[in-house]
Amino acid sequence: MLILQAHNHYLTRGGEDESFTAECQLLLQMGHQVITYVDNNKTIDSLGLWKTGLNAIWSQRSYRAIRELLQQSTYDVIHIQNFFPLISPSVYYAAKAERIPVVQSVRNFRISCPNGLFFREGRVCEDCKGQIIPWSGILHRCYRNSRTATSATAMMIGVHNALNTWQNMVDLYVAPTNFAREKFIQCGLPKDKIFIKPNFVYPDLGAGDGEGNYALFVGRLTQEKGVQTLLKAWETLQQKIPLKIVGDGPLAPLVQEASSRFDAIEWLGLKNISEVYELMGNAMVLIVPSEWYETFGRVVVESFSKGTPVIASNIGAVAELVDSERTGLHFQPGNHAELMSRVNWMVDHPQRQKMMRKEARAEFLSKFTAEQNYKLLMELYQLACSTVR
Repeated sequence: MLILQAHNHYLTRGGEDESFTAECQLLLQMGHQVITYVDNNKTIDSLGLWKTGLNAIWSQRSYRAIRELLQQSTYDVIHIQNFFPLISPSVYYAAKAERIPVVQSVRNFRISCPNGLFFREGRVCEDCKGQIIPWSGILHRCYRNSRTATSATAMMIGVHNALNTWQNMVDLYVAPTNFAREKFIQCGLPKDKIFIKPNFVYPDLGAGDGEGNYALFVGRLTQEKGVQTLLKAWETLQQKIPLKIVGDGPLAPLVQEASSRFDAIEWLGLKNISEVYELMGNAMVLIVPSEWYETFGRVVVESFSKGTPVIASNIGAVAELVDSERTGLHFQPGNHAELMSRVNWMVDHPQRQKMMRKEARAEFLSKFTAEQNYKLLMELYQLACSTVR
């Protein structure tokens, strides 16, 4: 099978780029031909926000480039991982012009929400859901804190709503969880075109021993990731268990300040994926305190692959991934006292913690291996191809 994978790269450590890379590697390993078309958000500053916004509506450069690529060989499918903002939905039209099936992975809520998060001012916000043009996002400057940039993004959403692009130009959508699928249906995507395929970890590096006697957080240091709730919980825990924090982002100064005041908090900054996996394998527990609608939560599955249980906020897809009292524990998002009590419980119940390690690893082996993911992916590609031929 000859596959064109298209991706607008923009994340340092957040799931989408790891998923894109792992999927390409897996397809190549299984003997498929994979051509990649990748754009990078580093060019946004040189383009300017308004021009970038217009480009997000329709990129003639991407349209021409994709058509030329598709004309060079007989492709079976184009799989678009992320089109925003530089690639744009114009690639759908390029593929349709060449009669190539279009598969789109959906991992954020950009088709309805200008910032893609359904999160504003420290809380979940769905004000734009159902609006043809998301004017609420413009009002609150939700994309890059700029009314100009948000207006352009809202125009992209509105134009393609008016053109029925989301309904007619994509043959199959891939959502990573049931929670995400239901939200995308609420956003207006056709439910008969949305299928579930979780992310996966590849290669499998095996379980760790969890003997490090510390808790671990891995992710962007942002408000929606629950960083402030995490820090507040550890300020109250009085050093019962150390916390290691891996990541960077806008709240890095807050994390640095907390690590300087509390010996139990250690900020490690950014780490490469092999270092992250080693830290996960040694950790007693991974903390995922998200306060927004994660569509998947790749870090949860990475933790399961190492046999490490997860304490996760009871919101969005992370709540779906963690089976409370089997592969981890839940707490209410934003509730630092409840998070603190869950951590205390984990420390005070070492035998249950060992049981959870076995269950977390078993969960990974039953649902999130490359072999199972490959089978699902091939089924979806074949289904997409059957809608065109």
